[in-house]
Amino acid sequence: MREESMILKGNSLSLLNEFELILESDPLIDEVGFIHPSQFVTLNKEASSSLEHEDANFWSRDHKLAISTDVLLPLYKAVKDVFMHAISQYKRHENLSDASWDEGNLESEVMKHSKALLLLSCDFGTAWNFRKLIVSKKQHMLIFLDELFLSALVLSYSPKSEKAWCHRRWVIKMIAGKCSTMQDIVGKESELVEKIAELMRHPINYVMRNAPVRCGLNMISCPLVLQRSKMNYRAWNHRCWLVSYMTTEQVLHELKKSRNWAGLHVADNSCFHYRTRLMLRIREDHCHKLEDGTSDGNDEIYRIWQEELDWNEALIKRYVGREALWLHRRFLSLSWIRHFTTNLGDTSNYRVCKSSINADIGIFMDNELHLANSCSTIPDNEFEDFQAQAIYSATYILWLAKQISDSQGIELQEKPNLGSLKTMLNMACPERSFLWDISTRIAGKCDEGLKENRYQLR
Repeated sequence: MREESMILKGNSLSLLNEFELILESDPLIDEVGFIHPSQFVTLNKEASSSLEHEDANFWSRDHKLAISTDVLLPLYKAVKDVFMHAISQYKRHENLSDASWDEGNLESEVMKHSKALLLLSCDFGTAWNFRKLIVSKKQHMLIFLDELFLSALVLSYSPKSEKAWCHRRWVIKMIAGKCSTMQDIVGKESELVEKIAELMRHPINYVMRNAPVRCGLNMISCPLVLQRSKMNYRAWNHRCWLVSYMTTEQVLHELKKSRNWAGLHVADNSCFHYRTRLMLRIREDHCHKLEDGTSDGNDEIYRIWQEELDWNEALIKRYVGREALWLHRRFLSLSWIRHFTTNLGDTSNYRVCKSSINADIGIFMDNELHLANSCSTIPDNEFEDFQAQAIYSATYILWLAKQISDSQGIELQEKPNLGSLKTMLNMACPERSFLWDISTRIAGKCDEGLKENRYQLR
């Protein structure tokens, strides 16, 4: 038994040496995949040129690496053992503060084995943490870029790896303010997320025919083979986080660029959440300019919000029953009301006069009522989308009525008919009748309070 165990251990170490040799011989590998051994035959037949590495366990060509699923377990055990031994040696010598110990060699061993380990187990936190420890000591820009490259390589086979996304954010924080190409890095990071959201699942043997997709910034590359991840919240959260590092020009560019993608994926809340973050950043920058006296007026942000509202309305009418569109409209409406009404008393900073803005808000509120009325009809009960559209439109108006504060004093040409809304909601979704009763009661009290305050002001 002991002899068999030693043979297995020797085979595992041999696999590990072969694996790490491949990684060292081709540092530009930008994609990793795990395939069944039977697929190696197909890969070899489709290879139009000689392979850089070919055997029964690994396949490497055009900076793509395929690993046989048969060797994953022994390979993982071997790399985990050598990695844990390497970090124990590193910690022991570091604690002894021995001047004679070869720190560079031990650090290289930890970095080499941790890379191999993370390509097999993306959420091995100890490996990520020791890489942070060593990289933070070096404080070298090329090493930071290598870390971005490695995390992109990990994301090529695990695009939802929280550890990999966190590592990228850590690297960006470390180089912020130190890198002259920071804007380029942020731009390429945003492109990386978009590619992860767009790309479909492809068999590795088909995709390996293509050349690698480059982000265009030194050693940072974009993974080409990714699972279908339209709802990859970790990736979109990373993109939202990047907004704080963008310039004003980049924010406007991202808002324009993401519009096409959002229009094709109207059920994806993540992209609309990203657009919300971009628009909040635009509003923050605008407020700072107003405080500094460097803004020419309110025309630009007024135009951006109006275009977004018009575009959102067109999508709502085109794609029936999409909740993400109505939720995005809630943000737009609330921001519109709060931003343009709370500043009506001070027109010194605005080129658009008070009466014009007030009239526009009245038109806006009436337009919301007309939109809700046009979406409240249910032409065919067999299609749930029409029922969902009616529910979303009615609840949107109930929500909007609650948001209008009495201090704003907006006169609506048309009031929401709470009775008809309640009847329609009960017909569309009778199991929620109790919720509709509460909602209409709250909206009614808001409307009564608004009328009473207006009467007292007169």
